Amino acid sequence: MAATQSNYGTGRRKRAIARVWLVPGEGNITINGRKFEQYLGRPVLEILVKSPLVHLGMEGRWDVKAMTKGGGITGQAGAIKLGISRALVEYDETLRKELRAGGYMTRDSRIKESKKYGRKKARRGFQFVKR
Repeated sequence: MAATQSNYGTGRRKRAIARVWLVPGEGNITINGRKFEQYLGRPVLEILVKSPLVHLGMEGRWDVKAMTKGGGITGQAGAIKLGISRALVEYDETLRKELRAGGYMTRDSRIKESKKYGRKKARRGFQFVKR
C-alpha cells in the first residue's frame, strides 16, 4: 500500500491555533470533522479560508483537513488560512514568493492586551471620584 503525500502547516491568529494537513484530492475542506461551510457559517469566512488556494489556482487539487482550537470562528478562519499557506510552501518552496506577495504568509500578531493590576482592564483605570 502506497503512502499518500500530505503536507502540514500550523497557523495562529489571536488566540486560535489551527493544524492543517493538505492531501491531494478533489477540493474537500473539513474543519474539526465537519464541512467548512457548516462549521464557519458565513460566506466571508469561507472565502478567507479558500483564498490561498484560489490565489494560486489550486482550489480543486487539494483536500484540506484542519483541526482548530481556541479563539472564535473568525480567528480560527485566519489561522486556517495561514496554515494552508504554510502547508503549500512545504509542498513547493517556489510558491513562497507568490504567497508572500499576496500577503498570505504574514502572521497577524494582533492579540488582546493582558489586564494589568490596579486597573479595571488592560488600560482603563477605575472611575475617579474627588469627594
